[in-house]
Amino acid sequence: MAVLSRLIQAPAAVRIGPGVATELPAILADQRISGSGKLAIAISEGSGLTLRERLSADLPADAGWFTVSRASLDSAVDLADRIRAAGTAFDTLVAIGGGKVIDAAKYAAARLGMPLVAVATNLAHDGICSPVATLENDAGTGSYGVPSPIGVVIDLDLVREAPVRYVRAGIGEALSNISALADWELSHRETGEPVDGLAAAMARTAAEAVLRHPGTVADEHFLAVLADALVLSGQAMTVAGTSRPGSGACHEINHAINQLYPKLAAQHGEQCGVGAVFATHLRGDRDRAAEMAETLTRHELPVTPGDLGLGIDQFVEAVTFAPHTRPGRFTILEHLDLSRGEIHDAVKDYVATYAR
Repeated sequence: MAVLSRLIQAPAAVRIGPGVATELPAILADQRISGSGKLAIAISEGSGLTLRERLSADLPADAGWFTVSRASLDSAVDLADRIRAAGTAFDTLVAIGGGKVIDAAKYAAARLGMPLVAVATNLAHDGICSPVATLENDAGTGSYGVPSPIGVVIDLDLVREAPVRYVRAGIGEALSNISALADWELSHRETGEPVDGLAAAMARTAAEAVLRHPGTVADEHFLAVLADALVLSGQAMTVAGTSRPGSGACHEINHAINQLYPKLAAQHGEQCGVGAVFATHLRGDRDRAAEMAETLTRHELPVTPGDLGLGIDQFVEAVTFAPHTRPGRFTILEHLDLSRGEIHDAVKDYVATYAR
């Protein structure tokens, strides 16, 4: 008998809008996510303490509050250990904060066998709803497969209070889907790697919505579209069972920059945005690259290595090293297999084309 449909894992609840963080208890109850109402809540050590003061009145009085110091494997394991040691029969872990808190909580929830509800306070990346936790480890940074959040809440009032750079970074993350999908299709043609059409459609829709929207991060409607796009991107990875819909040469370059220049102050989404435009330029799709670069420029995001704080030789080093960050992944970088000299020429051409 032919298989006529497939089951797709998706969050039981997704709520995006101003002030929705205060609706969290009702969301958990309505969707039957937390049967007992006993919540373990993870927050950051800094701004998370302020969030606790603001939100505690709207959350159960017997909730357990746990701080997260950093997005590292050790910190995530420690969070799980502290929740277990509390001796309370928590039935849901709620992560309130940015990507560092959410990623650490994702891993901790998986370790504890608990559902996770992600309450995002910025829009810096698509990990809000993805089945991946990106955590620092002894070797640098690793990506760990985890269950996707069972609930996603994005409070646009809290997002507006975040540093604007953390919001703009999500634009670069969303746009990088365009390059990632081109890499996935390239791999399909060259290596036979299968492409999940539904996941690709979701990721492409997310990127195009952000690319085409005329608004800015000061516009609530644009923030809602960006939030939708990041949730849809994360869900695309869940559908595909891989990060392929949103991760190609763009993210290889990002990982390389992180490993080679760990003190660089650029955001993940900023680096991915530059990596995506460069990879698209390298692919020969100059019109598409120019369109992406124009969008990044309009939103005051980096476009060239210099905008990130990198010299040409440093970026060449990152592009040269990039394929080593994801062994087995096939992108335009692996396909062209350029020498260091050829990469240097390509980067110089890119900078000459897009420097402001």
